[in-house]
Amino acid sequence: MLDAEAKTETVLEVSNIEVIYNHVILVLKGVSLKVPKGGITALLGGNGAGKTTTLKAISGLLASERGEVTKGSIQYRGENTAHADPADLVKRGVVQVMEGRHCFEHLTVEENLMTGAYTRADGKGAIAADLEMVYNYFPRLRERRKSQAGYTSGGEQQMTAIGRALMSRPETILLDEPSMGLAPQLVEQIFEIVKSVNENEGVTFLLAEQNTNVALRFAHYGYILESGRVVMDGPAAELRENPDVKEFYLGMSDEGRKSFRDVRSYRRRKRWLS
Repeated sequence: MLDAEAKTETVLEVSNIEVIYNHVILVLKGVSLKVPKGGITALLGGNGAGKTTTLKAISGLLASERGEVTKGSIQYRGENTAHADPADLVKRGVVQVMEGRHCFEHLTVEENLMTGAYTRADGKGAIAADLEMVYNYFPRLRERRKSQAGYTSGGEQQMTAIGRALMSRPETILLDEPSMGLAPQLVEQIFEIVKSVNENEGVTFLLAEQNTNVALRFAHYGYILESGRVVMDGPAAELRENPDVKEFYLGMSDEGRKSFRDVRSYRRRKRWLS
């Protein structure tokens, strides 16, 4: 649970970063955010808003896509990590769960989970205990542990990806679009597990999510991105009650749910774009 002391400790701070792809395409335009230790922070916005790019800038994975942080700073525990090696960040406790449920399809579920412990040097006993922990959070993975990951369902692959991240004993997990392609009931289940891991294991989460409704119910704080900029932020409970957030991201207004035509017309009058 995020307590008063944890709220005062910022584990990750992104300050006014710009990201450019292929030396010409400006994707992020002065993005700033803070992630408190032990919290769940949501990065919200539609497709193409810059959520995934923000996570990859933090985790050091931009270079593989010809992207780079050209301005601003990224600090993890007070150290500049804007150009850190991704493997070094994993050793520091920062792990990204990629969008799209990336698994090693030819490996079993359990073999996938064990790859998450590859960099650990604390002995087989500790790793075995963490594998049991993962199975306790994801009972379905225990049942499917000998199955090839490529033949499991989308929900099981998402669970495998999160479980593999947990096997590295992370301090912070960057979780990219965990609800993508999953049925609503399964989305709820995934977020409940994220909440349990956060509360019981003290893992900090920064999650990028298009499903604003579910994200704001489980997060403590949220940032909304549009066109590579942060246009609004605040405690999740306040964002849920904000009229603009209701209008554009929850599909509701004070007058009730609007038609697409009404929303499209009203969208031109967003206060943060005026």
